[in-house]
Amino acid sequence: MAAIDLSRIPQHIAIIMDGNGRWAAEQGKPRSYGHQAGVDTVRRITSECTRLGVKYLTLYTFSTENWNRPADEVSALMGLVITALEDELFMKNNVRFRAIGDMNRLPKDVQEKIAQMTRDTAGNTAMTMVVALSYSSRWEIAQAVKDIVKEGIQPGDINEETFSQHLTTNFMPDPDLLIRTGGEKRISNYLLWQIAYSELYFCNTYWPDFTEDDLHQAIADYQSRQRRYGKTEAQIENEETSKAQQQ
Repeated sequence: MAAIDLSRIPQHIAIIMDGNGRWAAEQGKPRSYGHQAGVDTVRRITSECTRLGVKYLTLYTFSTENWNRPADEVSALMGLVITALEDELFMKNNVRFRAIGDMNRLPKDVQEKIAQMTRDTAGNTAMTMVVALSYSSRWEIAQAVKDIVKEGIQPGDINEETFSQHLTTNFMPDPDLLIRTGGEKRISNYLLWQIAYSELYFCNTYWPDFTEDDLHQAIADYQSRQRRYGKTEAQIENEETSKAQQQ
């Protein structure tokens, strides 16, 4: 198990949960079998993130591009959303539920379940688990532009903060760490604005096989890096020294 510093846990972890279908295919099972196994991993990783003190966990569950998948797979995925949103997962871990994406494209029963879980868990305080569902970053950015125009905000009044406030993620900080499982090394239209300074971590493990130890390894790798935000290494070291002296 990788050693991690519990005082430096990333506040917000975003995950691209990739590899469910390939995991199932390698076992001679249908893709839906892999998605079901992926839900079990969500439960385990959500619980572990809560235990570690992560404040926001955002999971890329279903992209707008995924609507182009075979109808039977889309139907199975929508059914899984219903069964996966159980009170026990959120109440046992004191986790608040939120969803981002184009909710209008979702089946009515899925919309109702999302609304119910959002209401039921609104008072939970340990962590916020955000599901990106029928989501794509380009859709989100285009929607933000439409909203800004609709509100009549003048060009001179638009800055980065204004734009961020019109994104669906305006209730949480940008991700500190983005994890992608499954071996692919691309972002796939996920939180493009928000991950401008996120640390990226790619691993070959398929999502159904992703364990608490794998999560620890990703966090340990994150903690081994120096986040400079455009500054030099010397500047960061001086700031850290000054901060330590003040303490």
